[in-house]
Amino acid sequence: MARPFRFGVNLLTPAPAAEWRAKCRRAEELGYDVLLVPDHLDGPAPFPALVAAAGATERPRVGTFVLNAGFWNPTLLAREVATADALTGGRLELGLGTGYVPAEHEAAGLPYGSARERVDHLRRTVGELDRLLGSHDLPQSRSRSIGWTSMPRPVQSRVPLLIGANGDRMLRLTAEHADIAAFTAARPGPVPGTLEPLGAEELDERVARYRDLARGRAEEAELNLLIQLVAVTDDPEPVLKPLLERQSRLTLDDALALPVVLAGPLQQIVARVRAQRERYGFSYLTVLEPSMEAFAPVMERLREESA
Repeated sequence: MARPFRFGVNLLTPAPAAEWRAKCRRAEELGYDVLLVPDHLDGPAPFPALVAAAGATERPRVGTFVLNAGFWNPTLLAREVATADALTGGRLELGLGTGYVPAEHEAAGLPYGSARERVDHLRRTVGELDRLLGSHDLPQSRSRSIGWTSMPRPVQSRVPLLIGANGDRMLRLTAEHADIAAFTAARPGPVPGTLEPLGAEELDERVARYRDLARGRAEEAELNLLIQLVAVTDDPEPVLKPLLERQSRLTLDDALALPVVLAGPLQQIVARVRAQRERYGFSYLTVLEPSMEAFAPVMERLREESA
């Protein structure tokens, strides 16, 4: 039986407190299940933004999509996760990735490293988080005023872990540890810090590789796809023009067929989302903030058809 749909929106743009709260409330009104924040230097700081999002809303969960593990010390990250989970009432989901923008590491004064080194660091981070957040024997520190004290604990017995992956080593890590397997459906582009979308057949192969690696899991992971563009329209060509200019190898038909693009009449998009759940297993879809309003009627129609 197909897993029920779940929908998230990745909130990219920093905003003052009142505007941020209003944006989060609007996402809740539209029906989003998860309010998400990425981890880029030109965006909001993830954890305070998520605590504010939870404070402004009642129903949605909140999550990182995704943290750049290279920015984080695992022990300090465990403290952030535990505190954010407590302050959001146990609504936190933790998304992790390796990062893909060298210039951000340079600006932060942090090493970028090779792809192998970044995956190794993420693996160590996942292991440390499992140890620190899943153990009652937490590290202690000494305070002059209150003596020895332990790290804070999360509300949830396990904060759900999402890992964004595409390459074989990342898919293996995801299969071993993640509650949510997030497919980036993209490969590194020719310019450092850029990505190129995968076609449908390429994504077939990546999902099949993940399923092979995940064979034998006690419980199946939820499968997520990050949708890059949503446009409900009878004339998708003008909307796709910027994408075609960035990705000159694509024709209009190629772009319309990309799994990360949903452009066309409403019922056609709804049918496409259902077909992609059947084909790949994607029941959890994340859209970017610019598509938040456009995707709302798609969510509504999908829920009506499932009722």
